Amino acid sequence: MRKILLLFLKLYQKVFTLFSYGSCRYYPTCSEYAKWQIEENFLPKALLFSFLRVLRCNQLFKGGIEYPVVKKKFDKSLIKKSDNAKILIKYWFVPKEKDEYFLIKSFKKEKSPC
Repeated sequence: MRKILLLFLKLYQKVFTLFSYGSCRYYPTCSEYAKWQIEENFLPKALLFSFLRVLRCNQLFKGGIEYPVVKKKFDKSLIKKSDNAKILIKYWFVPKEKDEYFLIKSFKKEKSPC
């Protein structure tokens, strides 16, 4: 189900952004917010938060920067130090409250060997 929703969002972003001129009042855009929520949050909760975000994306609300909030528990045993290990970071988890984090996308791309 998660893959189907992400595929739909990818299609929406590719097709409908050709016809719109940056009409979202928030950063990240509502579709990007939904994508991040679906990738990192419990699916019903992600759908609810995404739906509420789309409802707020109108002239009655101010808009602005609103990062998704996810609940996660990190296992410190998963963190290992290695001299030659390369880590590709997709999201930064910035602490908000206990076990709650703001989800911020990392835009740094890995350099190609050519």
